[in-house]
Amino acid sequence: METLVGELPTGTTNPAPVITCWLPEGERTGSSIVILPGGGYGALAEHEGRGYAEYFAAAGIASFVVTYRLGPDGFRHPAMLEDALAALRVVRARADRLGLDPQRIGIMGSSAGGHLASQALVAWHTYESDVSLRPDFGIMCYPVIASQGPFAHVGSMRNLAGQDPSSETLNMLSSDLHVGSDTPPCFLWHTGEDAAVPLENSMLFASALRARGVPFELHLYGRGQHGLGLATPFDWGEQCLRWIGEITESAA
Repeated sequence: METLVGELPTGTTNPAPVITCWLPEGERTGSSIVILPGGGYGALAEHEGRGYAEYFAAAGIASFVVTYRLGPDGFRHPAMLEDALAALRVVRARADRLGLDPQRIGIMGSSAGGHLASQALVAWHTYESDVSLRPDFGIMCYPVIASQGPFAHVGSMRNLAGQDPSSETLNMLSSDLHVGSDTPPCFLWHTGEDAAVPLENSMLFASALRARGVPFELHLYGRGQHGLGLATPFDWGEQCLRWIGEITESAA
């Protein structure tokens, strides 16, 4: 395990995020994942960061957990997006040195981290960079997608955008509204018993992907509370590993 410091895209002057790396000890697939833990933009959940990283590294996938900026520390959008893109940039820029394929770098997030991942997936072209900021695939676990309306997670949006964000800002933060034909392929999962972030969030994003012809896989499970991570009675992790293999092989 080692750490990197994210290199921010052109035009930004904010502090760079710290990225903790888990590199596979055995055979490597060449794929890697930039991981954004959940926590309502107010904290970073270890089981949705280190927990995932250890799991994927054991499967031969290099993992990079991002310590991105948070609302209670006085940061607001787009600071978090800049941190996510900075992490993508530094991983891709150092892919050769780390023994990774620069065209097989995904981004992953859970809950509010899933929202941040979705923002990176639809807004990667916001900043100029000498290295592509586009993720090659996305993984979202019970993600926050809607920024307003009955399916929004109010706490996450408050930490991300402040107490009284403009309608323009809220529109920008509804990731499903900004899916395009160039949005990367995505894997999503959610549970019907999620009382914090309703499963309609994943369905909204999946519907937008489908409308624009972007490949995706959506798993909806009947039972399970919010924030489970890998502690589930269903094996979404194995399904995700299968999907990563399929999507990266088809893009090769």
